[in-house]
Amino acid sequence: MTPIQFLIVLFALFAISRALRQFRRGALTIGRLMVWGLFWVAVSGVVLSPQTTDLIAQYAGVGRGADFIIYLSLTGLFYLVFRLFVKIEGVEREVTALVRKIALEDEDKPPRV
Repeated sequence: MTPIQFLIVLFALFAISRALRQFRRGALTIGRLMVWGLFWVAVSGVVLSPQTTDLIAQYAGVGRGADFIIYLSLTGLFYLVFRLFVKIEGVEREVTALVRKIALEDEDKPPRV
C-alpha cells in the first residue's frame, strides 16, 4: 500500500466515524448514514484497487478510469450544489414569511416608551 492509498483509506475511516457520530446525535438519518458509508467504502475500494475503474470506464464507454471518476465526481458535485441551492431558497422563503408575520404582529401592539 502506497502512502497516498494509506492516507485516503485513513481519511475514509475518519469520514465514516464522523457520519456515525452525526447519526448518533440525530443529525443524520439511517438512509443518509448508509449512503455516506457506502460512498466511503467505495472510495476505499477504488483506492486500494484502481484497476477496477478502468473496467467500469470501458463498460461506460470512457477511455480511462480516472476520466470516468472525474466525470462522475463533477456530475455528483453539480447535483449537490443544485440541492443546496434549492434548500437555501426554501430557507430564505421561510425566513421572509416569518419576518413578515412578526412585523404584522408588532404593528398591532402599542409602541414602547
